[in-house]
Amino acid sequence: MKIQFLGAAREVTGSKHLITLDNGKKILLDCGMFQGKGLETHSQNENLGFNPMEIDYLVLSHAHIDHSGCIPYMVKLGFDGMILCTNATRDLCSIMLTDSARIQEHDTRTYNKKRAHQGLKPLEPFYKIEDAEQSLNYFVSISYNNEFKLTDGVYVTFTDAGHILGSAAVNIRIKEGAEEKRICYTGDIGRSTNMILKHPQPFPQADFIITESTYGDRIHDNHIDSQKKLMEVIVDTCVKKKGKLIIPSFSVGRTQEIVYAIHQLVDKGWMPKINVYVDSPLSVNATNVMRLHPECFNEDMLERMEKDPDPFGFNNLYYLRSQEDSKRLNEINEPCIIISASGMMEAGRVKHHIANSISNPKNTILVVGYCAPSTLGARIVRGDKSVSIFGVVHEVKADIQILESYSAHGDYNEMIVFLSCQDKKKIKKIFVVHGEYETQVAYREKLMFNHFEHIEIPEKGQEFIL
Repeated sequence: MKIQFLGAAREVTGSKHLITLDNGKKILLDCGMFQGKGLETHSQNENLGFNPMEIDYLVLSHAHIDHSGCIPYMVKLGFDGMILCTNATRDLCSIMLTDSARIQEHDTRTYNKKRAHQGLKPLEPFYKIEDAEQSLNYFVSISYNNEFKLTDGVYVTFTDAGHILGSAAVNIRIKEGAEEKRICYTGDIGRSTNMILKHPQPFPQADFIITESTYGDRIHDNHIDSQKKLMEVIVDTCVKKKGKLIIPSFSVGRTQEIVYAIHQLVDKGWMPKINVYVDSPLSVNATNVMRLHPECFNEDMLERMEKDPDPFGFNNLYYLRSQEDSKRLNEINEPCIIISASGMMEAGRVKHHIANSISNPKNTILVVGYCAPSTLGARIVRGDKSVSIFGVVHEVKADIQILESYSAHGDYNEMIVFLSCQDKKKIKKIFVVHGEYETQVAYREKLMFNHFEHIEIPEKGQEFIL
């Protein structure tokens, strides 16, 4: 048996890890899109690194596009195997993959207009809405902690990773001959202080662990400090400066966390009377999906819902779907909060809001999660004095604030605590993925300090015999 790392290897996006059994069966762990590298991203996504028709099973850790976004492309190229995931992940993919397809089609139309002016032939979208809809026919969903026989000698169990709704650590038992090997792919590891979801769950003993490292070099603020800072940013922007607070946020997980955090401020009487707009059709749909899965919520959230059945709604909160309503936000001169996708500021409506707000010193852009190095979000975070948005250069005069503690990813301490459910002496190898290389090196040192051994940082395409 061998494993090959085809994505999220010494970088954050494009998760794909291919297990090939001795009998030739192929099991793919995640099939995510590479994001945030401009034209390079397109070529990376086109070249999967394997023949989709040769993949027998795809086991999906969660619905984020950097883990699931290439699934319709696989189907388009002939994949017809089983896609195994949790129930909530299947529901989220039903909206997220079709939304991703709409983005592919829209971006291609826009790009082809430029190509036409240059006398170049039009390009086809990476995949279309019908490909995304077709891919849903291959999904099989199971509950947490139920062992599922994938094929002879291969058994899969999902345990809760606490990252987003439905996220799971993938635990696989593989029997080849007289030998059994146990693999855990953690997917993305959630926070131990998540306000909505259950905490990450201990997972069965593994021989081989594939684990993320996004925040492997830092510690997040605690929940109380984060809430105070959020309140300070709101007051400074919307009360003192009478400006707009723009919060770029991933539609699934992050947006609901921010909405719930503001809801708590409202309940405490701290929140000024200003309008809050969630401007993202996908965020609206994802919030509705979350309402369908209270089994993923922690005890505090369930207890709160007994008194308040809608934790994602309050006075002065508005969910926007139409482009017309989104455009009208640019005409508003009064203080407000706009929460809009995408979190890295690379696509979606938030780019328009940033373009209309970033040169006004009254406004604030609040970054609440990770931004890959080549993205617009990263350029803003690192302090660039001007940025290009839709081909127009804008001076950065708005206040830029960072509040990474609302990230759905655990920090290095939380990730190490999560892994510490294991008997370290029984682990034969740990593969560190889903992180920038410098961060991974720092995380490996922290793992070693905590007595974890046999740690590899695989390169893209690298194979290992298990």
